[in-house]
Amino acid sequence: MNKVNKEQGIKIVNSHNEWDTLEEVIVGRLEHAMFPSWNTINAATIPPIAQESIKKLYERAGKPYPIEVIKAAQQELETFVNILNSEGIIVRRPDVFDFSLPFSTPKWRVQNGFCSANPRDIFLVVGDEIIETPTADRGRYFETWAYRSLLKYYFLNGAKWTSAPKPQLLDNLYDFKYEEPPEQDEMRYIITEFEPTFDAADFLRCGKEIFVQKSHVTNEFGIKWLQRHLGTEYTIHIIETNCRQPLHIDTTIAFLGKGKLLINPEFIDKRKLPDIFSNWDVFEAPKPISFYTKSSKIKVVSDWMSLNVLMLDENRVVVEKNQEPMIRFLKNIGLKPIVCPFENYYPFGGSFHCATLDIRRRSKLESYF
Repeated sequence: MNKVNKEQGIKIVNSHNEWDTLEEVIVGRLEHAMFPSWNTINAATIPPIAQESIKKLYERAGKPYPIEVIKAAQQELETFVNILNSEGIIVRRPDVFDFSLPFSTPKWRVQNGFCSANPRDIFLVVGDEIIETPTADRGRYFETWAYRSLLKYYFLNGAKWTSAPKPQLLDNLYDFKYEEPPEQDEMRYIITEFEPTFDAADFLRCGKEIFVQKSHVTNEFGIKWLQRHLGTEYTIHIIETNCRQPLHIDTTIAFLGKGKLLINPEFIDKRKLPDIFSNWDVFEAPKPISFYTKSSKIKVVSDWMSLNVLMLDENRVVVEKNQEPMIRFLKNIGLKPIVCPFENYYPFGGSFHCATLDIRRRSKLESYF
């Protein structure tokens, strides 16, 4: 791996927001991807449009993804990596890891892991620090192992490396009788406040302000832990979502640059956004093109995956090539969409934002409000 020139004062890990010029990124991989054998959280987070697919998911629990599904996604993933390289961005990849192996703690056991498709879920980069998140999903307990070589490399070259308290994931954390509440009722979640848990993909960074949604993997205890860890220089704001299957904020809102916020009009009520957005341009995302992934015959993500774009800077943005309404919208507000096919990646639970972890952006810590 190439070392960053320390004499020039360049930090090897440096990322404060979602839109400054991207210089280095980790992109996930798909080898040895397995269907989850522990589906307690999945049962609460599959969107209604995909309910039929979840039955097929349970049928395949504990089995490898079919080779043809992996190949179709792998081809699009390589196209994405080539785009990033052609735009001058350094791309790192995790190690190949065998997710078929069972593992256990003194209190529970799972048949297998999942995959390393989505580094955004399990790592949060704040400035020059990489934080391993305390995921609530038992099947993802050791997912960070695939990134161990990269973590050691970044640490030895000056980055901070922190692991949040490793959760026990005892039965006390889960409401095994959970039923989705009616629209008129207050939202409830499948996880309790037994211990701090959160996925990094429930957070979006905006300099000194960080935005989060509570979800079926991120609880208030986890949010409080992160706020106390980061200290008074940062303020974490909770975004209220109307989604009844909340899992990760990056299909709910997206930052398109300083003063530009994109929202999912089905999940977000503009009137309930934090007051600090009052001077920002708040755009409603266009209705997405509905999709059905041909390679897997399984739909496990919302059509609003169209919001899961990756900003390369305040001008360039990577977007799914079939989402023509989103492409037109981005052009109309002055951005340069870079289109890439990625629907075959969706069965692994994410799109461009999920599949990446921005390690270094050309940025500094500041306030945008």
